[in-house]
Amino acid sequence: MTTNARVLTRINSFYDKLSPSERRVADYVRQHPEEVIHMPMARLAQHAGVSDPSVLRFCRAIGYRGYLDFKVALTQDLASPVQFIQGSVEPGDSISEIAQKIFSAANTALLETLQELDMQALERAVNLINQAQRILIIGVGTSAPLAQMLYNRLFRLNLPVWVQTDSYLQIMHAALLGEDDVAIGISQTGASIDPVLTLEEARKHGAATIALTGSLSSPITQEADVTLYSSYRELRPEATSSRIAQIAIIETLYVALSMRHLDTADADERRIWEALSGKTL
Repeated sequence: MTTNARVLTRINSFYDKLSPSERRVADYVRQHPEEVIHMPMARLAQHAGVSDPSVLRFCRAIGYRGYLDFKVALTQDLASPVQFIQGSVEPGDSISEIAQKIFSAANTALLETLQELDMQALERAVNLINQAQRILIIGVGTSAPLAQMLYNRLFRLNLPVWVQTDSYLQIMHAALLGEDDVAIGISQTGASIDPVLTLEEARKHGAATIALTGSLSSPITQEADVTLYSSYRELRPEATSSRIAQIAIIETLYVALSMRHLDTADADERRIWEALSGKTL
């Protein structure tokens, strides 16, 4: 592996200025850099024997905005170009080997998400959505299609749901929410500013907030009453395996809500498919 250890060099240059807890983080990162690029912040804190805020302070002390910024820089330093595209693929892999590794990564993300998913949080999310007078779903960038997918599922249940993928319209919509409403923000990194600001605005007006994210320690979780976590091990936050895990959570929400509206859900699905049948050849 070709290594350009700029992050590790920066750690060394700042080391004497770090606090004792920050040094414990630095020591662990220096000893296990390749493992750290796959770790959420909470796991790094656990391995280093410090608190989550200590990891965040360490990242800022060596010049990064936050943990995601630090981890992306470390990943870019350590990973080869091929690994940054897909972590387990090698340059000489055949099409068959590439396919097997892609599907394996997706399967791993699904299994780990199921194992780590907080079922009480999932049930609370279902209850909040089911009882809401208005439901706002937001997502930007590569999370926008997932926001549209969740909207499609809830719309089919005849729930009072809206979706916004424009950052200005998200804030405007959130400003009009109230205590009986719910805002759902989808962000894999959890650090994109627009979903964070929108959930913050929604909470300001008393709305309940739900975050679907791949980072339990990200800023969006600070604005969420309920966090649904999707696991991923790829170096890129926007890897397909992470999206597949989030789709599975979306489908779980839809089916669970369908069970709450079983009589009307079945009838509505039949009406939808009858209407769509005329658009098939």
